[in-house]
Amino acid sequence: MMNRLALYAFVFVGIAICPQPCFSADNERPYVVIHRQGDFGCHTFRIPGIAKTNDGTLLAVYDMRYTSRRDLQAHIDIGLSRSTDSGQTWERPRPIMDMGEYGGLPQDQNGCSDPNILIDTATGEILVTALWTHAKPGTHQWRADGSEPGLDPAESSQFMVVRSHDDGKTWTKPENWTAQLKDPTWFLFAPAPGNGITLSNGTLVIPTQGRDASGTPFSNLTWSDNHGKTWTVSSPARSNTTESAVVELSNGSLMLNSRDNRNRQDKSKTNGRAVSVTSDLGDHWTIHESDHGALPEPVCMASLISHQLDDGRSVLFFSNPHHTSKRKKMTVQMSLDDGTTWAKQILLDEEGGAYSSLVMVDDSTLGILYESSRADLIFQTIDLKEFGL
Repeated sequence: MMNRLALYAFVFVGIAICPQPCFSADNERPYVVIHRQGDFGCHTFRIPGIAKTNDGTLLAVYDMRYTSRRDLQAHIDIGLSRSTDSGQTWERPRPIMDMGEYGGLPQDQNGCSDPNILIDTATGEILVTALWTHAKPGTHQWRADGSEPGLDPAESSQFMVVRSHDDGKTWTKPENWTAQLKDPTWFLFAPAPGNGITLSNGTLVIPTQGRDASGTPFSNLTWSDNHGKTWTVSSPARSNTTESAVVELSNGSLMLNSRDNRNRQDKSKTNGRAVSVTSDLGDHWTIHESDHGALPEPVCMASLISHQLDDGRSVLFFSNPHHTSKRKKMTVQMSLDDGTTWAKQILLDEEGGAYSSLVMVDDSTLGILYESSRADLIFQTIDLKEFGL
């Protein structure tokens, strides 16, 4: 298979994947299919992230898993679809991060996975970060020696980034940030899939995750106050947690909402997302009052975004499979008190729903890209009036 890096220099012609919206069996809410299994010569799409550019374009990123649904190590590229009409139609998927046959090894030993997309709202630059694993066939980066201490690609999975300066039309070749970010004693350091944010003061923040020197998972933040020229890695917010989402709260502090491995065993009333807050970009953390109990989970990635309403109120939106043991019942909820309480559950998929990513399509419309029972990835919108806003 040709090395997809050669494709970065030009723009693919956009074609609609689903020219007309599809409808669920109850005909209540239309959806647009981004990928059905086997489409576009790709077995499976997984791990969505979505963001809106300064020009109003929606950019969806995801794993293009060519041969199976399995995680790394496998033949996986980071893919992109663009929509310039608020998600009604989407351009054909294309890879934007592909490590080819690096080191003389085949593509199934150079997989990239778990994309995070961040829009620098001050400059318009778009950053997509992801994890690259080199060699190590038959392993998984979160287990045993699937990723090890050290900085070399042969030792440890790598923290990678591609950039776009033209609204997601073209992309740079991958840059390797591992040496500047990863403590070499750690087993792993990686972006958390989903989206990063630009704070009100212009600071860029990416939710990140890793395995420390003992191999224990942790969740934290990585931030830049100079538009991505340099980055600072925060202290861990929690241990034995992984994929996280971050928002800026109404008082300027940051909330990190994390997948918690303890929920594999805990199916009681204390099952729920691990929620932490920091007022100093992750130097110090406190546990939020909604921690473990407010937002049940089956141990799965989730999405959290904030939005400023016309009347000045700040609202949080959260999406995940609303179930303690199964990835089903994809649900969106809102909070008007910085995540202390959650209300107005909108169920989108009774039988399915796993990873998801939220975006504001416009000031009155919420969008969600998620793994669904209807297709690998679908996109749906929700009018804020449905939340009573």
